[in-house]
Order: sequence, then C-alpha cells, then structure tokens
Amino acid sequence: MRIDQMMEKMARGQKTVIGMVHCLPLPGTLNYRGSMEELFERAVSDAVTLWRSGVDAVIVENTNDLPQSRLLEIEQVAALSAIVRAVVERIQIPVGVDASFNDGVAGMAIAYGTGASFIRSTVFVDRVVVTGVGEIGPCCKEVIRMRRFLGAEEVKIFADVQVKHSHMADEAVSLEESCRAAVDSGADALIVTGVSTGKETPLDSIRTAKQSVSVPVVIGSGFHAGNAGEQLQSADGAIVGTALKRGGIITNPVDEELCRALMEEIGRRPWEGRG
Repeated sequence: MRIDQMMEKMARGQKTVIGMVHCLPLPGTLNYRGSMEELFERAVSDAVTLWRSGVDAVIVENTNDLPQSRLLEIEQVAALSAIVRAVVERIQIPVGVDASFNDGVAGMAIAYGTGASFIRSTVFVDRVVVTGVGEIGPCCKEVIRMRRFLGAEEVKIFADVQVKHSHMADEAVSLEESCRAAVDSGADALIVTGVSTGKETPLDSIRTAKQSVSVPVVIGSGFHAGNAGEQLQSADGAIVGTALKRGGIITNPVDEELCRALMEEIGRRPWEGRG
C-alpha cells in the first residue's frame, strides 16, 4: 500500500491502523547502549511484527531519547535516518518519521532521504509549554518550506493538535481553532491525543476535530483492544504503540500476541504472505 492509497482509504471511511516503532535510545542520548546493530535489529523486528499483524503503516520515532530536546543533534539525525531506511527496505507499507520532540524539519529531510512516506509533527501550529523541554513554538512554516525546497510534496504531514505531554500557553485557543489552523498551514491529516502516552483520547476531542476539518483525523494515544471499536466509530484511524508492549513498557519489543488481539478486535486478520 502506498501513502496516497492509505489517505484515500480513510477518505472512503475505511479505518487505518498505524503501529509505532519506538527506537531504543540513539547515540548521544543518556541511555544509548553503544550498539547501532542493536538499534537496527529491534526497529526492523518491531516493524516486521507490526506489518505481519496487518497494520496499514508504521511510524519510526526516537521515543526513548532522554533528556528530550526541541531539535535533534546531528548524531541523532544520522542514526534515525539509517534506522528509518532499514525499516523502509524491509516492509511494504508506508513508513512515517517522528523526530521527537518536535524537529519537523529534520523529520521531513529524513523522510525524503530515506523514502519514507509521511512525518508526524507534534507541535505544528500550536504554541505550547512542554514538560522537560520548555516552551515550544510552531514549526509549520519551516516544515512546509523544507518540503518545497526538497520537492517532497509526496511526503504527507500528520500534525498533532494540542498534543499530549503539554498544555497550551493560551488556554483560550480552542481545539477547533487549532484543527483549522493546522489544515490551513498544510497538514494532510490531524492527530488528537489524551493528556499523555497511553492515556485514552477523549471521544469529544475526536468528534470536535472531525467536525472542524475535512482531512482525516487519527487517534494518537491510549488506543487498545478494549476501546478500539468505540474509538474508531468517531476517528478515521489510530496510532498504537504502548498497548502492543508487554506490561505497557515502552522499551519492550512489540508483542505479536497483543498485535493479533487488537487486530482481531477490529475485524482484521494477519496478512498471509507478509514475510
């Protein structure tokens, strides 16, 4: 499946599931264990498990890089690029990039250079204050400029609105306003979340986003087998990560049994022939 086919699928009302590939800590960060080979093996293994389970796409993210910062260091960009390319070469579904916490310009460059299909931009238009990182401003102008500079219009932008692990500096800005601003600024799809990783996305937030814009709206946190049916009644798709790890521990590998349970809950079966 190509990214344009996935976008068309959501436009037709068919639900999309995007699995998270949480990289182990990258070089230059606190808990890096000194082996790039380990990073490659875990990321590719997790991506293949998700692909075989029947997800429509994956996102590769440097989730475990601590302490987090607004922009990636050059060694993180190099390592994340290499990992994303390894995943792109191994599976046959769209691969996204999330350069965390909010380096959308690096994410766009990585996506273009590796053949990835989309990026996740966590603070695309909102001005928020983020715990542990400080005040973060919007990056939409820089991301769109980079996409045009590279001639990478085929790389889609999935933009969070009022993202988890943050609060709005101006609490008077409504979710509806953020949604419309993101689309007006070039977002191809929106992501709505709960307050933090693993916390369920409120149904009211999903419905507000759907009523505000015409682009796809995707759940960005707290999606699991127990709430999948209810949540997908309102959203066009969901990103799932923590729920597919044993014990909800983000550094654990993706678990095949948990993947199967989730996909069966939404009426999907693992795709035979994905190897």
